[in-house]
Amino acid sequence: MFAAATVALLVAMALVLARALLGPTIYDRILALNSFGTKTVLIIAVYGFLSGRPDFLDISIVYALINFTGTIAVLKYFEYGDLCAVRSRDDSR
Repeated sequence: MFAAATVALLVAMALVLARALLGPTIYDRILALNSFGTKTVLIIAVYGFLSGRPDFLDISIVYALINFTGTIAVLKYFEYGDLCAVRSRDDSR
């Protein structure tokens, strides 16, 4: 059962990686890399569940938080050109 789930996730990860390499815009590439990280979290969580080791579930949660934080940081960098930029209240978008 784990082998089938792993193969399905690896195929999905290969497709997402192709999208990250061939994406037409930077936002498509960032979305693809975020999806790749999410699928990595799924593989870690499925392995932890099926092997009966709950510490892998903790590792997958930490990896998901790092993936989310990294995605937000990269998007902010591409939006403002600086990670420390603060959007003013007058700037309406």
